[in-house]
Amino acid sequence: MTAEPVTDRGIWFRVETGSPGSALRRAAERLGEQLGLPDGRVADLAIVAAELTSNLIKHAEDGVLLLRPVRRELDAGVELVAIDSGPGMIDLVDSARDGHSTTGTLGIGLGAIVRQASWFDAYSQPGRGTVIAVQVFADAAAERPWVGGVIRPLTGETISGDGYAWRTIGERRQVLVTDGLGHGPLAAAATDAALAAFRAAPAAAPAEVVSHLHRALSHTRGAALAVAEPDPAAGLLRYAGLGNISGVVATGDGRRRGLVSLPGIAGHQRPTIRQYDYPFDADSLLIMHSDGVVDRWRLADYPGLTGRSPLVVAATLLRDAGIRRDDAGVLVARPW
Repeated sequence: MTAEPVTDRGIWFRVETGSPGSALRRAAERLGEQLGLPDGRVADLAIVAAELTSNLIKHAEDGVLLLRPVRRELDAGVELVAIDSGPGMIDLVDSARDGHSTTGTLGIGLGAIVRQASWFDAYSQPGRGTVIAVQVFADAAAERPWVGGVIRPLTGETISGDGYAWRTIGERRQVLVTDGLGHGPLAAAATDAALAAFRAAPAAAPAEVVSHLHRALSHTRGAALAVAEPDPAAGLLRYAGLGNISGVVATGDGRRRGLVSLPGIAGHQRPTIRQYDYPFDADSLLIMHSDGVVDRWRLADYPGLTGRSPLVVAATLLRDAGIRRDDAGVLVARPW
């Protein structure tokens, strides 16, 4: 599909009957080579890409696949996220067993993906579709992530103005979601400036970090953004936002509490910045998204989803609540 280098934003592939699956496989192989994966793991990655593509072609409706780098402190790997609105699977464990097939094939696809992956997670709901997330690193195992997210440009654009990041400074963990004003390269430039400033910001409370980002974005067209800091020891989430970034704390008993972002555009309108603290226990989820995701989702409609990884939760919500006429981004985080 493309010979361009895959940036950290990733590349979306639409996968449907007649799609050239070899393009995705080659792009995954190139990315693995660029990141320095050993030849054997690049070959494993090619198997994962081919099987994900095959599954989408055989079973999916509106199948798409995101290919992007995933970085750890000392190395990097390749991440693939397959999303579809197909018939779904009643039993993912059974579907991952070699020999299980619903199309008369050998039935080795999902099992092969699990075997080659350093990390694997999935969620499927009959009648709604499936999300499969895979990471391939040089080694065979990857840590269970506490945070994950996904962004998608509006239809017709190749780059999204939405973005997210997270950082760990000592015992402090913080996340950022940002939506550059407008669309296209200038919106992406504003978001890139926010991400860089966030990573370099001094260790401070979310309100102070938002003030730092506001100053750092003065040379851009500006952005809506929000910073959150889970504090498991205190059982709190600290949150500060400007503009139309939506934040929700979803509790283990199915309730959801909206988080307050104040009006403003980071980088331009002189804003009032306030921090708010919310209860955030071990069973809570933080869900943040741009206005490219409508706020109509309910986790109660997805039995078992809260037990999946943050990335799979984010991709599922993007599939069902993301709109095509705008950039869309979702981030999900656990307390720790």
